[in-house]
Amino acid sequence: MTAPSKIAPSFPLRGPRRYSVSDGVPVEVIEDGPSLPARLVTLGTRMTMRPALAVLSHVPHLPWPFGLVDVVARAVLPTSGTVRATVGLPNASAQLVRAPGVLPADGRRRVVLYLHGGGFLTCGVNSHSRISVSLSKFADSPVLVVDYRLIPRHSVGKAVDDCYDGYRWLRSRGYEPEQIVVAGDSAGGYLAMALAQRLQAEGETPAAMVAISPLLQLEKESKCAHPNIHTDAMFSPKAFDALVALVARAAAKNVVDGIAEDVYEPLDHIVPGLPQTLIHVSGSEVLLHDARLAARRLAAAGVPTEVRIWPGQIHDFQMAAPLIPEATRSLRQIGEYIREATG
Repeated sequence: MTAPSKIAPSFPLRGPRRYSVSDGVPVEVIEDGPSLPARLVTLGTRMTMRPALAVLSHVPHLPWPFGLVDVVARAVLPTSGTVRATVGLPNASAQLVRAPGVLPADGRRRVVLYLHGGGFLTCGVNSHSRISVSLSKFADSPVLVVDYRLIPRHSVGKAVDDCYDGYRWLRSRGYEPEQIVVAGDSAGGYLAMALAQRLQAEGETPAAMVAISPLLQLEKESKCAHPNIHTDAMFSPKAFDALVALVARAAAKNVVDGIAEDVYEPLDHIVPGLPQTLIHVSGSEVLLHDARLAARRLAAAGVPTEVRIWPGQIHDFQMAAPLIPEATRSLRQIGEYIREATG
């Protein structure tokens, strides 16, 4: 297989840039870092989050109060002047976010459909408020964050349905596919890819897809064999065992016409015609495996794809903006990419 072309190091983008058409290989950009704040966050995460998640991973089926994460996050919503509006969807809800100075969602300009991470089982519009507000600011765009249904009560397929309903709500507001960018972090990256594939089957292609530290493959053996399983500050191999078990159990409970829901693997369904894609991922996290695998398969299918790798960062480090300077730089780059893709 042809190796990706590489550029190292990178620098903050200034002004418009052109994203070239695919030549069959992804572009891979190695960023600078990590900064001292990033190193300290990584150390703190390794000492707290990794052991905590390891404990939870041994007993994943207990009724852990995962919903509290988003409730608690409501107390630290950032940026006064941000406009938020709740949107009702058929089986879920969403929040339309506008950073100060961003024009309303009137169907005339660009918009971002954002699908939050959290392993399909936690987080929501509040926990991901900093990311959504930053993307709104840097992309100069409203951001619709879907509060989709979560496992284990619901299946991942139901979450994809809710994300699809969010997209359809934007279309009903007058947005054309070329004005919509689908984005997500962690498990939201999986949902973004699955949604793009569902839309592709219906003959629609959003302007672009953006994935941050994306979980794009549920199959865990190759992930757990990746060398970053030892450097990831958050996830141990047992965490992926637990996640796969929870996803499979939720899918088995979703029975329609006597048939249980399949566990869907987005990377097994990549064909030409998917939207151009930008992936930001830590160079130290185990999901670097998913990012590079997805980039290779997308580029081989003729999809223009770029991967930006941030050395020494934690998984989903953009959630630590502005504490980590690289997080703000990453979000600014993503915003510029969104503006160009919808330009």
